Amino acid sequence: MKIGIVGLPNVGKSTLFNSITKAGAECANYPFCTIEPNVGVVGVPDKRLDELTKMYNPQKTTHAVIEFVDIAGLVKGASKGEGLGNKFLSHIRETDSICEVVRCFEDSNIVHVDGNINPIRDIETINLELIFADIETVNKRLDKAKKNLKADKKYQREIDLLEKIKESLENGMSARTINFNEEEQELVNQMFLLTTKPILYIANVSEEQLENVDNDEMVKQVKEYAAKENAEVISLCVKIEEELSGLDDNDKKEMLEALGLEESGLDKVIKKSYDLLGLMSFLTAGEPEVRAWTIKKGTKAPQAAGKIHSDIERGFIKAEIVSYSDLMREGSMTAAREKGLVRSEGKDYIMQDGDIVLFKFNV
Repeated sequence: MKIGIVGLPNVGKSTLFNSITKAGAECANYPFCTIEPNVGVVGVPDKRLDELTKMYNPQKTTHAVIEFVDIAGLVKGASKGEGLGNKFLSHIRETDSICEVVRCFEDSNIVHVDGNINPIRDIETINLELIFADIETVNKRLDKAKKNLKADKKYQREIDLLEKIKESLENGMSARTINFNEEEQELVNQMFLLTTKPILYIANVSEEQLENVDNDEMVKQVKEYAAKENAEVISLCVKIEEELSGLDDNDKKEMLEALGLEESGLDKVIKKSYDLLGLMSFLTAGEPEVRAWTIKKGTKAPQAAGKIHSDIERGFIKAEIVSYSDLMREGSMTAAREKGLVRSEGKDYIMQDGDIVLFKFNV
């Protein structure tokens, strides 16, 4: 799954990306220092794996992973090819969701492409370019559907849906703000619209603002805007996150405690991005390996088994499952089994986040 980190030039995108992935993407105080998207794969923080590792002392511990893509800065006119617009839009199209960095701090040493700080203007600059690109996509599909309607009346449903989306877009509202029914959602999924992608706003603040961030006026504005978009906001100081990312675990813990934080902003971003995509993890645990496996929420047991190996899905018999909390409380799989907490589940079982599973199969 890919998360695209986007924003205007010089808002902290590449610094955030570096902090998340420690991949060393070039940072510079001028637009477009990121041209081809940098890509980094990072583990999803999961304390459950740490505890299972202590219990089993495995040869290997493997976290679920998520892919972040640092995309070139966007300017007005991107939908018409201005700046690096065409590349920007094509790179976003390839991602599953968007993480939009919004500058909410003043610093005379860091230039702003529009000359002054205005987070809502910055958000709207990007969102309007995505809306313009979607209007073009919708118009093309609408023309095609109207031509096909002469031969097949079933296209009327698509025309009605496209006109509904077009009206929203032309009113400056992203398609993600529309409530689609199940049938409509199936059609929408085939359109690959940019503004249907889930979005997470990152309010990039200064260290001083972080101390009272919930009352910061610029952050409040971002949250109000996001609420209208059915989106969420995480406030963090990218500069501090960059410092934290370079520390070992002990020093990082000390710095977080000094800042009065329970976890880094980046851990929140990674976890929220995972959740944003409707993902969760089931776990496998033993001496060879403790591992988190990524599945969509609502996945049934055989399909989850297929994430490990297609043969396990094909020959699925049952899944032996214990919840993480039950296992931790009892202290061992043997004790959990004796208490009757290890369940046998069949093909219709819907996996739950944190299920610890042993699949039985025969091929």
